[in-house]
Amino acid sequence: MPRALTFIFITVLIDIIGLGIIIPVLPQLIQELSGKPLGEASSISGWMSFVFSSALFICAPVMGGISDRFGRRPVLLFSLFGFGMDYLLQAYAPSLFWLFVGRFLAGVTGSSFTTATSYIADVSPPEKKAQNFGLVGAAFGLGFIIGPSLGALLGQYGTRIPFFGAAILAFANLIFGYFVLPESLKPENRRAFDWRRANPFGTFKVLFKYPVFKIFLVTLFLVYIAHYALQSTWSFYCIGKFGWDSKMIGFSLAVVGVMVAIVQGGLTRIIIPRLGSKKSIYLGLTISTLGYISYAFATEGWMMFAITVPFAFGGLTSPTVQGLISNQVPVNAQGELQAGITGLMSLSAIVGPLIMTGLFSYFTRFDGKTYFPGAPFLAAGILVFVGILLILKPLSKLDAS
Repeated sequence: MPRALTFIFITVLIDIIGLGIIIPVLPQLIQELSGKPLGEASSISGWMSFVFSSALFICAPVMGGISDRFGRRPVLLFSLFGFGMDYLLQAYAPSLFWLFVGRFLAGVTGSSFTTATSYIADVSPPEKKAQNFGLVGAAFGLGFIIGPSLGALLGQYGTRIPFFGAAILAFANLIFGYFVLPESLKPENRRAFDWRRANPFGTFKVLFKYPVFKIFLVTLFLVYIAHYALQSTWSFYCIGKFGWDSKMIGFSLAVVGVMVAIVQGGLTRIIIPRLGSKKSIYLGLTISTLGYISYAFATEGWMMFAITVPFAFGGLTSPTVQGLISNQVPVNAQGELQAGITGLMSLSAIVGPLIMTGLFSYFTRFDGKTYFPGAPFLAAGILVFVGILLILKPLSKLDAS
């Protein structure tokens, strides 16, 4: 792996470890501060995600435009500082209000993933972009091996301790980046900052001029929404249905991370070139559909582990799509493109957690007529299936091997 990619992989990895640390204890912390039952606590976590994603949706295009003007490195370092402050705020939060303040701050500065993908686009040749974008997924996977495991361990000493651990990692990441991470955007590839391109809706207007992006727009949006069944409700679902504690949740997410790391860190480099872009996208979407539905109807805790093994291959979709789109965008607009993709993800994240946690809350109410905690996963499977139907015809006409 080239040195620059090694640097960005480690940077994203440490960032994801910080995020993963807090997942096992977040349901308990929300319940402690709110005094609400599990279902209502999940709804509160959905609104926290709403605040974070709304701020990110507004600010990511600005950060993407700034990175195209001044380079990736300063924007990435600023983002890491914001994440560290977010974790400290949540560690000391005396009420739910301060948890929301922390999430807002993280959303304002949360352009690290946008900048990381722009960095990869800067240093990758066209034929390697899909595989190298898979490194971000591998960092996610490995981060979710280490992060939730640490969170489960630290959570035994108190619900606030994992947040301090996440803050330490974020600031360590900041120091690492300051001394080690080189700039990837050459001066000749930079462009002037333009406010018309730096607002989220303006970014979408720019993205629409790229025909390849139009093909994937709705399907990507549905896939991103579906993902929040996993991200927003996994802990609540496993606590409510299987009685898992924070230690078991951390272990289960570590297993998810292992599979994601294997698929996106290694197998994408084998599968995508052999199958080609189209078949890789079809395979990833089909596996995701079946996986979500299987999670919804799991009756024993061990089934969640068994389903995770094939479900991880749904991760073929994202790096393949990103590679196809990135290859058809000029080098001086990669930051703008990745900010637009992040904006689309953020837009889905505004509504996705609310939908999924709302479904979980509704179908687990004490006075509800139907108890079905798997409702978010079933909804996710349906959304991805609709995405497959929408993409079949236009993707068949796309000239991609």
